[in-house]
Amino acid sequence: MVCGKRFQSKSRPEKLEQVIFEKYVNKRSTLKDLSEEYGKSINWVRSKINAAKALKKEIEPDGYAMVADATFFEKAYGFLIYRVPELKKNVYFASINYESIFEYQRGRAHVEKLGFKIRAITLDGRPRVRNLFSDIPVQMCHFHQKQIIRRYLTSNPKLEAGIELKAIVDTLTYATEEEFSAQFFGWCNKWDSFLKERTTDPITKRWSYTHKRVRSARRSLKTNLPYLFTYLKYPELKIQKTTNSLDGSFSFLKEKTNIHRGITKQLRDKVIEQFWGIRCKKSPKN
Repeated sequence: MVCGKRFQSKSRPEKLEQVIFEKYVNKRSTLKDLSEEYGKSINWVRSKINAAKALKKEIEPDGYAMVADATFFEKAYGFLIYRVPELKKNVYFASINYESIFEYQRGRAHVEKLGFKIRAITLDGRPRVRNLFSDIPVQMCHFHQKQIIRRYLTSNPKLEAGIELKAIVDTLTYATEEEFSAQFFGWCNKWDSFLKERTTDPITKRWSYTHKRVRSARRSLKTNLPYLFTYLKYPELKIQKTTNSLDGSFSFLKEKTNIHRGITKQLRDKVIEQFWGIRCKKSPKN
């Protein structure tokens, strides 16, 4: 009887702490909401949240197509994530000060050390990062490619060449490689002379290309074209054509931490760890 009472008195508060923390992280519950739900003070709720542990989800190491991307909550405070969309689980997350090749390399090494085999990867398109995965199929994120083109052409381009190129890029998510390439290279041929036009500065006499932004958009597509349709070449690998499975969690978590404005950095880190944290089961022997 005594042992039973001791077990209950110790385990129940611990379980309650985790329940409250789970509601705080994964639901839209604020300190005030939880205070009203449990009929306790906000300080009592805060103490339970501070006492809870960030639990890591277990997943089985295996070979998967993954996505990798970084997000920042503020300057020099971000995270790099490797995710398995097929499992809807993250297999790696690390705090970073800035997005670098080293961080992606460290992430890949850690993931593989856990026993995972990265069979393919979807990235945001940074060429030097892409080189780290030259031994496996690489997919350029369609969403990021569209963002790049929008940055150069704007959402409502004025030049006819820009209007036509934007229309071609709008077909990216459903066109085949042959269809997209034919449209794009047809556009390149049509506007070749236009894009070679130069403007000379009347004072310095130096020239520059007149339509720089449209040229930059063209260059981006030419550079990334070999990686835009990888997902169609390896259907058995279930490669994602976007990093949206990560971008969605980025937006959700930023919203969650914004809901709880004023929390300490230590608690914010714990909330993020609870949301993204994973623990891998023991890797199978080779």
